[in-house]
Amino acid sequence: MPLADRLALALTALLAVAFPVAWFAPLMTVKVRLVFWASGTEVTLISTLQALWTDDAVLALVLSFLTLVAPMLKLLGTALILLGLLSRRVEGVLWLLGRLAMADVFLIVVYMALFKGLDGGTLRPGWGLWAYTGAVLGSLVLSLWLATRDAGWTGPRGHGTRSA
Repeated sequence: MPLADRLALALTALLAVAFPVAWFAPLMTVKVRLVFWASGTEVTLISTLQALWTDDAVLALVLSFLTLVAPMLKLLGTALILLGLLSRRVEGVLWLLGRLAMADVFLIVVYMALFKGLDGGTLRPGWGLWAYTGAVLGSLVLSLWLATRDAGWTGPRGHGTRSA
């Protein structure tokens, strides 16, 4: 296996550990009573999903897919391609999973911005927000690195897939 593939596989393995750590790390501390959280609660992605299941199962299911399933499927697919166990023809699907996995970061930022507009409360970002953002950005860097090293890379319009 070429050195570049070994490095990419190592980054994939690192991200497979980083994502679950970030899921349980505190994203923020809420200093006001809200629907889901008591004052002073450290909010994690997992605690938010757990709280959401009781009130809106459909939204919880969508966010669970974006937060938990999509990034891990992308990493698993990438690892299988690097190991030669999966065809490169699925790279377009992996690209789509990568974009879906980034949608939840946008939602977190929107929720934080909305909360900042409320009076009578404070919100302090936690280290988990940095950890999760780093894991998502690491996954993006891995995708771009693998796409650009392929001689047939067609750019964003080709979604990082090799040309025929």
